[in-house]
Amino acid sequence: MVSTSDQASFTFLPQGAIIQEFRVAGQNIVQNFQDAKFYKTHNAPYFGETIGRTTNRVKGAKIDNLNGRSYQLTANNGPNSLHGGPGGWGKRDFDGPKAVNRNGKEGVLFTYLSKDGEEGYPGTVEVRVWYVASNQEEDGTTKTVLETEYEVEMVGNECDETVVGVTNHSYFNITGTSTIEGTQVSLGTDQYLPIDSTGIPDGRITSYSGTEKPFILSAEEPDIDDCFVMDTDASKLPLDTRTRPLKLLAKLFHPITKLNLEVHSTEPAFQFYTGKYIDVPAVEGTPARGPRSGLCVEPSRYVNAANVPEWRNMCLLKKGQTWGAKTVYKAWKE
Repeated sequence: MVSTSDQASFTFLPQGAIIQEFRVAGQNIVQNFQDAKFYKTHNAPYFGETIGRTTNRVKGAKIDNLNGRSYQLTANNGPNSLHGGPGGWGKRDFDGPKAVNRNGKEGVLFTYLSKDGEEGYPGTVEVRVWYVASNQEEDGTTKTVLETEYEVEMVGNECDETVVGVTNHSYFNITGTSTIEGTQVSLGTDQYLPIDSTGIPDGRITSYSGTEKPFILSAEEPDIDDCFVMDTDASKLPLDTRTRPLKLLAKLFHPITKLNLEVHSTEPAFQFYTGKYIDVPAVEGTPARGPRSGLCVEPSRYVNAANVPEWRNMCLLKKGQTWGAKTVYKAWKE
């Protein structure tokens, strides 16, 4: 556990380098399980998990033209592979947490060795996840900050290249109630990837109606589960985005709790999901969670980038290269 004060603390778990708690002014703002064992048995929504070896959906659970051949992945979302497959990184036990000094700050490090052939993906890679928690003063306000860094390298000799995508799948709820109703949302872009009936982009980038200005989540609307695009020129994206400036992807505010949350990232896109399909029964220490009990802001590369030639550069990892990303969460109470 990493704690920055009595009123703001974080808890992380070895399974999936999960963010189990994110407390602001004494309130946990992420959906979780009180007992870690339930992440093994009841976490169909991916609460708090580190997602990999790729994020989101891969069309047809297949990657073509990689190392001169095709690779069949495990389908777990209709015809597609979702979040690295049923045994993706969020379901795996990482080594850690290990106390480290990261860029002059105290933090924790989790590592995982993903072997060649795991869930169908080629090549052995090592993923490293750093969490650095702190309090920061901005504009006279003390903010609880969590810096997250991801790094992936090929460490095996089985092949020359693979594909990678990593994010965190926390569900945020700043309302103090069982749903996200009443949350005010501002997104950093209204550009998104239109999808087919199975959740695969059709290749276009266009405007999402209703998100160009701040909006309020009601009991059922808007119902969103789409990939929003911060950078529309895929050809200019580096494999390691940490060299780029952080951009504000989303800001949340609730007028009753007075809680705020900002999600900043170096990543070119993010999945915004309002939690329609959450269905978790009550378990020891934790009440049932249903639709819209939390929302996700998942910084990432484009969906199915591995199978789109014009997008593949953002996820194709070769020997000697490093895939990297950084996301910063800032939360405070007014």
